[in-house]
Amino acid sequence: MAGREPIQHQCSFCKRVIDVRDQYDMPIYDPNTGFAICNSCIREINHFLDEHDRATEHEERHVFADQLGDLLKKNKPHTIKAYLDEYIINQDHAKKILSVAVYNHYKRMKYGYEHEDGSEIEKSNVIMLGPSGCGKTALLSHLSKLLDIPFAVTDASSLTEAGFVGADVEVAVRNLYYAAGQDVEKAEHGIIYLDEFDKIARKSGANNSITADPGHEGVQQALLKMLEGSCVEFTQRGQRKHPEAPTIKVDTKNILFIVGGAFVGIDKVIEKRISKTSTIGFGAEVQGKDEQPNFDELIHQVRPEDLMEYGIIPEIIGRQPVIGTLETLDEDALLRILTEPKNAPVKQYEKLLAMDNVTLEFEEEALRAVAQKAIERKTGARSLKGIIEDVMLDIMYDIPQSEEKRKVIITKACIEDGAKPRVEAIA
Repeated sequence: MAGREPIQHQCSFCKRVIDVRDQYDMPIYDPNTGFAICNSCIREINHFLDEHDRATEHEERHVFADQLGDLLKKNKPHTIKAYLDEYIINQDHAKKILSVAVYNHYKRMKYGYEHEDGSEIEKSNVIMLGPSGCGKTALLSHLSKLLDIPFAVTDASSLTEAGFVGADVEVAVRNLYYAAGQDVEKAEHGIIYLDEFDKIARKSGANNSITADPGHEGVQQALLKMLEGSCVEFTQRGQRKHPEAPTIKVDTKNILFIVGGAFVGIDKVIEKRISKTSTIGFGAEVQGKDEQPNFDELIHQVRPEDLMEYGIIPEIIGRQPVIGTLETLDEDALLRILTEPKNAPVKQYEKLLAMDNVTLEFEEEALRAVAQKAIERKTGARSLKGIIEDVMLDIMYDIPQSEEKRKVIITKACIEDGAKPRVEAIA
């Protein structure tokens, strides 16, 4: 239309007659109905919408900031640890680290809302190391039940670099988005736990393998952007990624990342480093106790350079300044796990049989046999319930056939030799 005589149309909003020289003078025009909106009205509408959005965002931030004050009062470090003590045996060092990390996460968010002058407190992301079955995932699982902010667990071993079959790193943020009830504001202040993080160590590290390496260093590089704080885009669950697919954007600036893994073999890396710097004292003492080094003493001496040697890139380690370590669980610890926590396996089976008028009793030697079997399997606490389930299967199948009061006694022979539990009638 440029260079021609302008066409005149009346704006349906301001009622002004506009000389329309090109489409920008009258961006919205329907020739069938004559409905039109001029560029001045569109600018004014956008101005009002922007003002409304800013006012709404400020109000939401104010409400969330007020909520953070209450959350800080309810979730002080000693309170969080006391809660974890009810479910997790030992691992006091790891509990303290997580309790402080979560409390500081709340405080960091509150500081950001109260000081909008560009100053900020950096995140203290956490990396947790410990053998399989020592309680890493259990700690985070129970922590998620306590927290009033969204919490999501993602298996890092399922993540792959773009171009490989598997899940993109964005799936971790998407899981948090759904844990937040599809509320972007809540998701942007949540916690992500990446389990099995050692499985994405690069092949050039100490965790070298002859198996294929589906872009593990690339996965770490992609995760680095999220850890630093970036806007992550992802599609809804079940939707394929393509340019025209609608996406959801979540800013990870205020998301706390906790990563964990068994890091099998890292004790050898630590031992190698220590042996280079010292031939007396710690190194000699460890070797003197037994021909094998003491894993628990070694793991507590882990340093960032050990993680780099293992295959974690330096940039990732720099974004995970807090290192938490968990010890192996000995027989006594496993025995306590069986009976003491609120959700202890023995207590669960006692409740199940009580619903059928049956009292369940485990002899102490039977419990020790369960703990010893878990140690033999090298699976830690994760296999305790499975071992008991195998013993209890026939009893739980037969018990409901009668409603009379009975007592079931699990003996050491039941665990070790597959003997049938003793069943006694109760008058």
